[in-house]
Amino acid sequence: MLKNHLKVAVRNLIRRKNHTLINIGGLALGIAVCFVIFIITQFESSFDDYHKNKDHVFRVLTEYHHAEPEIFYGSGVPYPLPEELKSSFPELEKVSAIYSDGDDQILVLDDNGNPVKKFKEKEGVFLAEPALFDILDYEWLAGTPASLKDLNNVVLTKETAERYFDSWEKAVGRTIKWNNNEVLTVTGILGTIPTNTDLRFKAVISYGTGYTTNYQNSDNWNGTNGRFGCFVLLPPNVSEGDINARLKVLSKEKKTGDNKDIHVLQSLDRIHYDARAGNYSGKTISRRLINVLWLIGAFILLIACINFINLSTAQAVNRSKEIGVRKVIGGTRTQLKIQFLAETFLIVIAAVCIASVIVVAFLPSVGKLLDLPLNVTSVLDFKTLVLMSVLAVSVTLLAGFYPSLVLSRFNPISALKNQGKVGKNEGITLRRSLVVFQFAIAQALIFGTVIMVKQMDYFTNQSMGYDKEAIVNVLIPRDSVSMGKIDYLSNTLLATNGIQNVSFSSNTPTEYRTNNWSRFVYGNASKETDFYSIRKGIDHNYLETYGLSLVAGRNVKKSSEAIEVLVNEDLMKRLGVTDPNEILNKKASLAGGRIEGEIVGVVKDYHSSTFKDGMSSIIMVNRKSWFGLTGIKVATNNISNSISAIEEIWDDTFPNYAFEYQFLDDKIANFYAEEKKLSQMYKVFAVIAILLSCLGLYGLASFMVNQRTKEAGIRKVLGATVSHIVYLFSKEFIVLIAIAFLIAAPLAWHFMGQWLEEYTYHIDITWAVFVLGGLGALLIALSTVSYQAIKAAIANPVESLRTE
Repeated sequence: MLKNHLKVAVRNLIRRKNHTLINIGGLALGIAVCFVIFIITQFESSFDDYHKNKDHVFRVLTEYHHAEPEIFYGSGVPYPLPEELKSSFPELEKVSAIYSDGDDQILVLDDNGNPVKKFKEKEGVFLAEPALFDILDYEWLAGTPASLKDLNNVVLTKETAERYFDSWEKAVGRTIKWNNNEVLTVTGILGTIPTNTDLRFKAVISYGTGYTTNYQNSDNWNGTNGRFGCFVLLPPNVSEGDINARLKVLSKEKKTGDNKDIHVLQSLDRIHYDARAGNYSGKTISRRLINVLWLIGAFILLIACINFINLSTAQAVNRSKEIGVRKVIGGTRTQLKIQFLAETFLIVIAAVCIASVIVVAFLPSVGKLLDLPLNVTSVLDFKTLVLMSVLAVSVTLLAGFYPSLVLSRFNPISALKNQGKVGKNEGITLRRSLVVFQFAIAQALIFGTVIMVKQMDYFTNQSMGYDKEAIVNVLIPRDSVSMGKIDYLSNTLLATNGIQNVSFSSNTPTEYRTNNWSRFVYGNASKETDFYSIRKGIDHNYLETYGLSLVAGRNVKKSSEAIEVLVNEDLMKRLGVTDPNEILNKKASLAGGRIEGEIVGVVKDYHSSTFKDGMSSIIMVNRKSWFGLTGIKVATNNISNSISAIEEIWDDTFPNYAFEYQFLDDKIANFYAEEKKLSQMYKVFAVIAILLSCLGLYGLASFMVNQRTKEAGIRKVLGATVSHIVYLFSKEFIVLIAIAFLIAAPLAWHFMGQWLEEYTYHIDITWAVFVLGGLGALLIALSTVSYQAIKAAIANPVESLRTE
């Protein structure tokens, strides 16, 4: 019996090719979107879930209370904390300090200690204790974690070893030079690090090597370094709450003065989803966004199923004789339902197969767009295959049940007279409601996309308060020999055609997340400020290079031996000073009195972070030992030649350091990379939703034209024009689109308003967004409906009135 149902189903589908192709295409597109969203969210939800102790691994954070009632979180902890946890918290199974500076220079040495290759690692070089590998699980191809007990040892990943030494098997025992200071011996090789982790090791150096020796001996509990962290492993019988309570007590005991900061645990499974403290990859995604993606996927699949329902019921009249004959020769309603469900199942299977082809074809492009390691193997994952099976059954039941119910209820006598209707209005309200639902979702996505694009344009075009165009940033080596060459570098660059200015500093005017926060003593105050300020080391060219301006006082001097300080307007106001001249010549003491200088100028406020944040207090000091960055202002008429000249001068000045640069405007654009990706995803989803909604509208239009063919015939006989009949059929759809607009606009206003509130600076949502988006949706909808309406209007009325 089932074989017969399937055979008949195939014949029916082939007989109605256009209808079948539209149904398969719509479902395939909806299912493909579901597959892609599933693969993305499955990857994002799987971060660091491969560690066997994942439920008991925690990172220690610092909870900053310097801006109460607002609380901030950071991944940095005081240097003495790991050792204190080992001695005072015996219930902790393992404790490991971890440090990552970023932008590390690596020289690969030959057997005679001569450099043969040089690399610059922007990320992935860590210093850690052996206990880290008892806390986290990684495959060891050679060596053991115990080798990290000795200083100046390094463990490389397989891929890093192959880059450095061509073969990982040859790497053990070889040496590399780290930041032109420390010679390290390779003592171990780690297997390939999974892509679903924020701890993307390239090299792990024994903790205590180089300048981290000072960290082991530090007793400073008030300061934190955002690059210095701590991981712990809790036994099953110890709770996170217990340790947090003890950490709070410890913080109060160790912090001095009015420091109210405390330390808390963050579980491993929260690191990737909580942007407040950051992570080691710089890429986080909120659980809310994952849920939103799932919701969008569900809505798009639902829209595709609604299309199938509307298109199938629209074909009811065309199949009335077939149904009548089947019932006359003894076919039961159950048999008819099975027949129509079999047809639906075949369509769904075909749609799943085509969806898989679409996903395989476009998944690498989606991965590239979103900067995710997505490839064809993701489609063959067991969970994806299970999803395919579940979707095939679910969509068959969801999309096929109602049409099979409608078609099986036809009266055989009416059906044989080609009058296969289930009552004049029965079912039409449901179909109209489904179309309204489709277009409400589609219009909401359109409105949201337009708002996101406008906000992205705001990020791009809004002034940051300084010059960001044509400025090249290059990190400078921090060793003492290289630091002695920066004056030569500056003079040589300034003598080069196309170079307009050169400045050395600790960082650029804007940093997405900075670890350089300080409190300081102002004037004759008895204690430090109760707020933190961003601390920057600058030279005399900093203001001119970046286009910053003074509102009072002067710039720091070129060759001043004395420490000179600049502050911005926001800092001045937080000190309670209203007249910029009043703050000039006052003392500013930082780092516990080790750095003391005179405030010589007040800088006009500018955006020192993203537009998510407000203005920050900034203190600038002419301190050469803080320099780590070169800012080079180049002429815009021949930038490529200027870059080539800079590289040549760099290689001549620092032959052991790889040259890498970044334009400041590109760096700022990267601050909003996640928002940009999200807006691009929304664009794609909006286009797919409107396309699928139009297919649903086409189905409803087909159904209504079939129901009203006699009405159209009578009106034509009585003298109605084609344009009048087209208007008559179209006006109902205008009402449906308008209802969908009234639903979508408030929803988009509310949710996109909430999204914009995450930014201190953002666009205002205006009525133009909704009017233009609504008109666009209406024009697309009317274009879809007009085909069926015109077809009915120009039809021969004799054909529609023949049975009367």
